[in-house]
Amino acid sequence: MTDFLLELRSEEIPARMQDRAREDLAKLFVSHVVKQLGSELDQASGPMIGIETYATPRRLVLIARDLPTQTAAVSEETKGPKTSAPPQALEGFLRKTGLTREQLVERDGILFAVIDKPGRATADVLAAAIPAIVRAFPWPKAMRWGAASTTMESLRWVRPLQGIVALFGDAVIDCEIAGIISGAATVGHRFHHPHVITIGSANDYVEKLRACHVIVDQAERRQIIALGATMAARKAGLELVQDEGLLSENAGLTEWPVPLLGRFDEAFLEVPPEVIQLTARVNQKYFVCRSADGALANAFICTANIDAADGGAKIVEGNRKVLAARLSDAKFFYETDLKVPLAEQAAKLDRIVFHEKLGTVADKVDRVAKLARWLVEEGIVTSSAPLPLAGGAGGGPVPLADAASADGPSPNPSRKRKGDLSRAELADLADRAARLCKADLVTGMVGEFPELQGLMGGYYAAAQGEHPAVAAAIRDHYKPVGQGDDVPTDPVTVAVSLADKLDTISKFFEIGELPTGSKDPFALRRAALGIARLIQQNQIRIQLRPILAGQVMIGDASPDMHEIVRISFWSQTWAEIQHAYAWGQPHNAYPEPLESLPVTVDALLDFFADRLKVQQREAGVRHDLIDAVFALGGEDDLVRLLARVRALQGFVGTEDGANLLAGYKRAANILKKEGFGTSAPAVTPAKAGVSAAGAHPENHETPAFAGVTVEESAGSHTAPSYTPEPAETALATALDAAEPAASAAIAREDFEAAMAALATLRAPIDAFFESVIVIDPEPAKRTARLGLLDRVRAAVHSVADFSKIEG
Repeated sequence: MTDFLLELRSEEIPARMQDRAREDLAKLFVSHVVKQLGSELDQASGPMIGIETYATPRRLVLIARDLPTQTAAVSEETKGPKTSAPPQALEGFLRKTGLTREQLVERDGILFAVIDKPGRATADVLAAAIPAIVRAFPWPKAMRWGAASTTMESLRWVRPLQGIVALFGDAVIDCEIAGIISGAATVGHRFHHPHVITIGSANDYVEKLRACHVIVDQAERRQIIALGATMAARKAGLELVQDEGLLSENAGLTEWPVPLLGRFDEAFLEVPPEVIQLTARVNQKYFVCRSADGALANAFICTANIDAADGGAKIVEGNRKVLAARLSDAKFFYETDLKVPLAEQAAKLDRIVFHEKLGTVADKVDRVAKLARWLVEEGIVTSSAPLPLAGGAGGGPVPLADAASADGPSPNPSRKRKGDLSRAELADLADRAARLCKADLVTGMVGEFPELQGLMGGYYAAAQGEHPAVAAAIRDHYKPVGQGDDVPTDPVTVAVSLADKLDTISKFFEIGELPTGSKDPFALRRAALGIARLIQQNQIRIQLRPILAGQVMIGDASPDMHEIVRISFWSQTWAEIQHAYAWGQPHNAYPEPLESLPVTVDALLDFFADRLKVQQREAGVRHDLIDAVFALGGEDDLVRLLARVRALQGFVGTEDGANLLAGYKRAANILKKEGFGTSAPAVTPAKAGVSAAGAHPENHETPAFAGVTVEESAGSHTAPSYTPEPAETALATALDAAEPAASAAIAREDFEAAMAALATLRAPIDAFFESVIVIDPEPAKRTARLGLLDRVRAAVHSVADFSKIEG
């Protein structure tokens, strides 16, 4: 077994491409070498081959351990036609194999072609594979160079290729690529050892280059930078601000890394710390430090690629000057932006197109402001935490007030605390924050650093005397951005963030710009998850269907948000929404988007459901339990829905839950076989607090998720015409008690109590199946008993569709 070394030396490889390049080099080597050598290499040494890859700014390296020097001879056998086959079949087989009739082997009346292939020298395979690997390399960006670059057939590489080292053991693998001939010679560090180095084999490659000031292992360079930067900061009494991405980038920029600490003028600390850190990181690849009190210090750490004789003093001074120039620019942007009020900046948003079909950013801001104000005025977003669900999570029912006063009844009842703002005050702050939240998009700082949008707006708002809640909302309204990002809890921030994301999703769905496959150019999946996390974290009781319908309908010529959502909420059908909206409009017309409103809103709710399923699966919730609750249909209160999922997960893990599930499945199978009743009922959550009669709805304590029809309610069942068996009577009695108990528990959103009520059916169901013949010859008995099982199924479906649960 022999080791193989391949070094492809070029001009500087971008740091961001190096890790991917190492992976691609390993894949190409395996595919080309194994493909050329055939299965013999795979069988003889495949499990023993160890492939190591390295990358520095100037070289891409692969070392393959324990390759065989030659593959074994192989014999390939191909089955042909029968001896009795027509001549045409035989002739075709001979043409395919290139053999004569006499060279075929006959066994059991069938002809076989046996071709013996001699072993191949691995060196020959490698000599052919190296040019193929180089020419097939999938760089994200590549270039041609020199005189040969005038033709499309010339070599493409990330930067001009300068040398190839190819050693199999201590022997050079001869090959030539674009005039570059392979050999055993490379060069060391550009400054410390620019001379030629002769490599003996793969075994001494790493250490010979180390002696010439080149550390080929990128992981080792990362470790040197991390340790050196940390120690330099500690020596100065500071703490290094960790940055894994910057650490990897510095490792990709140096072959002999030397971390050095420098200082910049304290006057620059007047600029927000995020600006300083971003300037140092993006423009100069510097680390920054914190002082003992946690504040940003006027210190930076650069990574030199040379061990300077003066200890790096001149390097630090040069980097300090460059950083000072960058920070001067940032300070200029910051001070200039501060001179212009955010409200004046916001007036410029009508010059920025949000989307060609959705108008300008100013149009979006106006919609977001209306929705944010409405969320607060309706009490959906409140100034303090909502009361918990009776079952242990969330708030109470969610009635939407018909004409709520500024401090009237709230869908999210909360305990008023001393110092809390009134609803009217919160609404004004939410409106103000929403109208200023995008203003920093036209500032010089965000133009230079788009990553700072929102953050800079928060700084400018605070500096210009805006209310702290407004400044915080502007700063954080994009959150949560990713799965690990913080979720806002301040009510003004929550209102603006929720409104912004709801508007984005509803409007892009309205114009048909939906995510497809892996493509989501407008980050709608991220927005949906952000909405879900905001609602869950803050236990916001909100019904998404009327909100989404209202946001789709809202426009320049439409009524205000209160009127739109009121129409959406009280209307019982989509036709009623359209007629109610069109009433009083010119010629009784409504906007074109309203034509497709049902499809758009249903698609939006399905989209939210899919995102929520993904989120809950990642959180460890069983997928079948999520499906069981979603299968009920119509639920658009995420807090209530997730409380039901959690209660169901706890219930099915108990013995009563497992046995009830088994009894349910048996009952459902019998009903399905007999074709009795309907399939699993579509359970639609009643609009909490809504009476369906009359034009002026009144508040009633209607169950938010009744789950059973009036005919199915206890006491409405006809007595059987025969004398029922004791187990029959016991099950009917248990159902008479369990059905109203479960319905009442669901009405007050105590899902654990609803599960407990269903658990009382376990023993009666078991006894019923043990002693009662369901499919009785007498039609009256059979119908009555099937009716009992249908009641069991309906009672269970009031909580979840148990047919979706595995087990």
